[in-house]
Amino acid sequence: MVWNAIFITMILITGIWYVWFKYRAYMREKNERIPEQEYLTFETLIEQVKNSLHEISHSQLADAGLHEEEYRRRINQRAEMRKALKSCVSGSISDKTYVKNLISDLLTRSIGLNKSNVDEVMMFAEPERLSVQDRFEIIFYLYREQFGVDALSRMIDTYDLGKLRLEEGSEDGGSYYISDQDIQHVFDCEYRELGFREKVEIIVQRIYQQYKGFSVVDEIRDQRIDGVSGGVSGALEILPHTGNHVPASWNDLLEHAFEDEHNEQPLSGMESVWIFYKGKSIHLSFLSFGSIRELKRVCQNIYKYNYPGQLSEASGYKVNEMKDGSRVVVVRPPFAESWAFFVRKFDIPNASLEQLITGNNVQLPIELLQYLMKGSRITAVTGAQGSGKTTLLMAMVKHIYASYTLRVQEMAFELQLRRIYSRRNILSFRETEHISGQQGLDLQKKTDGTVNILGEVASDEVAAWMIQMSQVASLFTLFTHHAKTFRDLVFSLRNSLLKTGMFQHEHIAEEQVVSVINFDVHMKKDAEGHRYIERITECIPHFREAESMEERAGFTFRNVVEYRHGKYVATAPISASSIEDMQEQMTLPDAEKFGRFIGQHWGETYEH
Repeated sequence: MVWNAIFITMILITGIWYVWFKYRAYMREKNERIPEQEYLTFETLIEQVKNSLHEISHSQLADAGLHEEEYRRRINQRAEMRKALKSCVSGSISDKTYVKNLISDLLTRSIGLNKSNVDEVMMFAEPERLSVQDRFEIIFYLYREQFGVDALSRMIDTYDLGKLRLEEGSEDGGSYYISDQDIQHVFDCEYRELGFREKVEIIVQRIYQQYKGFSVVDEIRDQRIDGVSGGVSGALEILPHTGNHVPASWNDLLEHAFEDEHNEQPLSGMESVWIFYKGKSIHLSFLSFGSIRELKRVCQNIYKYNYPGQLSEASGYKVNEMKDGSRVVVVRPPFAESWAFFVRKFDIPNASLEQLITGNNVQLPIELLQYLMKGSRITAVTGAQGSGKTTLLMAMVKHIYASYTLRVQEMAFELQLRRIYSRRNILSFRETEHISGQQGLDLQKKTDGTVNILGEVASDEVAAWMIQMSQVASLFTLFTHHAKTFRDLVFSLRNSLLKTGMFQHEHIAEEQVVSVINFDVHMKKDAEGHRYIERITECIPHFREAESMEERAGFTFRNVVEYRHGKYVATAPISASSIEDMQEQMTLPDAEKFGRFIGQHWGETYEH
């Protein structure tokens, strides 16, 4: 009995010791893991998200012992995930939302983000420790929750952040920018206590934009603004591939040479985020890409929708569109002095003449543009970059008779006419590496096109296409151009015909141009970003027989509508020949209305 008791006691002691030993080992292992997880950072979370997504997308489902139905479901889920991860960088909001939801699930269910450690990632509980980017992303999130794609515009308008800034003592005319102090002021006014879900969504967006998105411009790009660009300002760093070796003393000289009178250090090329808003270029000087590598990553990804080819040193720029219809241009060294991108957005829902054209007596230009389309007039839309040419052209198309077929030639698919006018016969073409614009035009002649539209006449070859289109390929043509005056437009197109070799004598080339163009609608943007139609000009060719070729060609032009002191006024009357030609192209009711319109504004009524 005694030996049995001793034996049992020894077994109990051994068992207790074993349990205690295992417990100590467990606690030691747990304590060793705590330092790795007790302080979460964006860097560690991004790495864990990458690893988790890679594991999910490359796991061997055949070894999991799943039933056939479950196996197929998992295969479909993985295919959907791979597609979303690939397409989310193309401007697809749905794929982006899918990936962000996936990241959110990983953070909260697998990685261990919870209420007790969420403030370690971003200092929500200590707002004074937040960076300016943190503050912006928090208030931007709150605005997006309330206003969606209008969040940025509402923020800018509410706090008057889009105003012209005139620096004291400066003579540079001022500039548009949003500073760190502006963001701090908005943050102080708008910040409130955030819930756990809100904190997670803000963290998820930061992880997404650094992992798959477009860095600090990712959510900005999705907003209803005119555009966003990066890499277009700031002091340049010496690029490694150039092989330039610059002495340290020269770098020191640069550092001090550009300090202004306030002894401010020059911004680097990383603080180079600009938005185009209501006709104004606004520098978001508080945002930074952080490194050249990050800016380069954005440039290498943002243009790849539908695989337009590789951006390389030999092919130093790419022009493409994104899935949402935005136009994107990307450039890189050595073609450009730095990596840069330009995203141009077009407000498709607001592409109507009534919304685009504002001012007193606004019905005058609106109705005239409508009748120019119904009257099949070859019309140029001219103006500087950002003046609203493309958007106006999109709106004018609405008033072309719906029975007409439209054929569009563009450098990138930016007009998006089929998205706006989905019930019309419209087909767009563009140049590729293997198909030239001239070949595209030749093909268009065989596609039953009634109206030809050229997105932009920006080169000599395109100008030649436009003249060909207008002469033989269609009933009438619409196009945009950067000319400042009507005379500049004619001479520019004439010179393009000469350079391409279509004509050898400038007067014959000029005769071809003025016989083609009927009207020019010139857009302008003032210093405050207000866009308006400065003038609508009619071209009146007159050719006379003469002994010398120099006297043969000629033309006159006159402004039939002008914008004066905030009001549109009718000036010179439209020529009788143009009125007659337009009425012949219109339906009988439209021709009668047009005759009364002419009488109302220019004093003579033309009966059809």
